Amino acid sequence: MPRRGERLRRPPAGTTGCQERVTAIGVRIRTEFGKGERERQVRIDPAAFACPLLAAQLADAWLDYAKTYALVASYDHRTAVASFCDFAGPYLASLGQDPAAVALESTDVDLAEAVYAWERQLPGRYPPSSNRPYHLACALLNVVNLAASRNPRVSDRLRERVRGVSVLRKRADQVLDEFSNAERLAMRTAAMDDIRALEKRLAAGRELLSAGHDPHEAGWDATANLLWAARHGLLSVKALVDHLPGRVHRWPDELRELLTETSGGRPPGRRRLALAAARMLYPREIDLHPFRVLLLLAMTDCTPEELHRLHLDDVEFSADGVRVVQRKARARRIRADFHPAGTVGGESVPTAVFDGAGQWDVPGLMRRLVEVNALTREAFGAPFLFTAVEVDQKGSLRAGLASFDTDGRRFSDWLHARSLQVSVPYDVRRLRKTAKTAKAAVLGGTLSDLASDDHHVRVFAGHYAHGTTAHVLAARAVNAAQQKVFDRLGAGPVLVAEQAEPLLGEPQVAEALGVSERVGRELRDGELDMGLTNCREPENSPFTGPGRPCHVAPAMCLVCPNAVVFTSQLPRLLLFADHVERLRERLDPPMWQRHWAAKARVLAELFEECAHLLPAAREQIAAGTVDLDLPLGMRTEYDR
Repeated sequence: MPRRGERLRRPPAGTTGCQERVTAIGVRIRTEFGKGERERQVRIDPAAFACPLLAAQLADAWLDYAKTYALVASYDHRTAVASFCDFAGPYLASLGQDPAAVALESTDVDLAEAVYAWERQLPGRYPPSSNRPYHLACALLNVVNLAASRNPRVSDRLRERVRGVSVLRKRADQVLDEFSNAERLAMRTAAMDDIRALEKRLAAGRELLSAGHDPHEAGWDATANLLWAARHGLLSVKALVDHLPGRVHRWPDELRELLTETSGGRPPGRRRLALAAARMLYPREIDLHPFRVLLLLAMTDCTPEELHRLHLDDVEFSADGVRVVQRKARARRIRADFHPAGTVGGESVPTAVFDGAGQWDVPGLMRRLVEVNALTREAFGAPFLFTAVEVDQKGSLRAGLASFDTDGRRFSDWLHARSLQVSVPYDVRRLRKTAKTAKAAVLGGTLSDLASDDHHVRVFAGHYAHGTTAHVLAARAVNAAQQKVFDRLGAGPVLVAEQAEPLLGEPQVAEALGVSERVGRELRDGELDMGLTNCREPENSPFTGPGRPCHVAPAMCLVCPNAVVFTSQLPRLLLFADHVERLRERLDPPMWQRHWAAKARVLAELFEECAHLLPAAREQIAAGTVDLDLPLGMRTEYDR
């Protein structure tokens, strides 16, 4: 006989067995770790949806998927499942189905069509530029696909649907450009100034702390005592409410002066006072941006997320520099890099610092960052390099990993506070690209040289070589190469006077033409006739390279500096000029401009120079004693 309290309760009238089953199983919960390694619980309550049985199956599949693929964070998959279940209830009801009776193996409802309908309505919930709908759709398909693979009763149509791709398409991300060199220098100068000011402020705060006492005994009306309370975990908004007058003007002068130094917004007086006292001892998130800026500009092989999550144990100092162990969660990669002392991004750095220690290279910046957070670690024990102390919503001091994504604490807020005129978007990833392109500007070379050990060539070309600086450098290289060609081609052919042709074998005439006596004799005897002109160096063509016979004659002779024109060749050149003009009528203007415009210009200049010889040349053409003999390949290549 059951004891008291052990009798099973009968389900209320109108409820179904599946609802009782869901209630018995309960909420699906997964424990994850967010930013700063703070624990959070991600959950799905199937009973909260109109289709609880389907929601329970998908929630189980979500947990199974996260466990199978060892996901660090599965919030997107949970959101996708919850969003689909929210949509599926009204959608199934509109089709005349009972949502509470629908499961993955149901045969009287087309769940594949429900997935399609859910995907189609997703983009309307997000901004046009958002990729969130695409990522949620992919997450749901992956979860349902795993569930279908382990449930043989799932319909073939749903199984085929979740094996496919989403009907949504991922939008192309905005390509980030680097900051200009002037912006880089302005940010570097501002960051250095802020670090000096921070070190000076913390030094003054620690000096005051040494003179402070427990405010419960010595009073809450002295700044030194407030700092003592902040150091020993006694300072809070509630404590200030209990021990200070309600009106700010009734506070001691030193407390009101402390209020005026508080940066940021203007919260109520006691919260401002707690924040002002805390910032005399501990850096805030806005105070850590200068370190972030300088380190990203100096550490070209470190991403913002790798830098952001560095622990104190990841940094090992030595006399020659610092060894940093970097963890990249997206790539699931851990690597150690050594940063020598003395340079920042290839530049020598100044050694003048605020009283005491520290330089502006990577080891120096790391040492200074460790030092400004020394008191934070003593008071709160936080392990991160970028640990910030803020006043939380309850009015107490809280230390944790700086998120840099809260209003008033973002990178853009630091830029605006410093009145820096910087191009948008205000994205710290541009700092890394700036450092990369600055390195490329210094090193030059090929893509493989610039990618170095940091990236594959393909990654560097796709993510860094598109920047403005890289384009400018590439354009300069192309312009320099083209200028060399233009310099060689700009001279054009040399016209030899009629009386000088028989004398080309003479030393003085050959030297004036810039050829040897042997070449002069060959020119005189017609042995170097290329069809339209003669050639001084057939095996040193600017088009085929040294040591190789020229294979572009006579097509390119008129734009070649090796070309030599005799007056006896003017009839053939006149016929060639007529041929070029006929091509002008037959070819598209861009094609004619590309292939024949330069030759037409050279011919016009040549004919202008020897205009008095053209009538006689025209007479030879009319008499039929001259023919234009062009290679067949030249006609078929250009005359189409």
